[in-house]
Amino acid sequence: MISAAHAASEHAAAAAHESGGMLHDPTFWVALAFIVLIILAAKPVGRILATALDDRADTIKAQLDEAEKLREEAQQLLASYKRKQQEAEEEAAKILQRAKDEAARLEVKSKENLEAALKRREAAATARIAQAEATAIEEVQAFATSVALKAAEQLMSDNISAQKANAMIDAAIAELPKQLHS
Repeated sequence: MISAAHAASEHAAAAAHESGGMLHDPTFWVALAFIVLIILAAKPVGRILATALDDRADTIKAQLDEAEKLREEAQQLLASYKRKQQEAEEEAAKILQRAKDEAARLEVKSKENLEAALKRREAAATARIAQAEATAIEEVQAFATSVALKAAEQLMSDNISAQKANAMIDAAIAELPKQLHS
């Protein structure tokens, strides 16, 4: 098929040569016009393409510059946040240490307050015991005095002998603990 097309084109070229050459062939003039049109259109189209490619390159360069700027800002923000996080961790550690110190101080103070309160209560209990003891001694003395007076009255009223009076006093003294417990 290619050879048939080639033969046909050779036949057309031979016929064109016979009829007056290539200058009378309309195909030649169409081809020449097409080539001239391509040459004339190539410069503005080339300029338009070059301008479009340059604009595209400028846009890409601007986008790359913007991306680089954003990357630098992101790195600065990251560094800032890392610093702030470090500062916050340090502050938290300081707060925790202060809280531990305060808790230890309060524990010591609470122990001291508890010991002082226990000492005050012990002193108050000791004072109450001493007062109760003194009151009991006074009551025993008062009761012994009362028993002795009754015994003396009895002695005088009965006009008993000294031996009998001594026996009564001894009996009253022996009875004294029983009456104290009741």
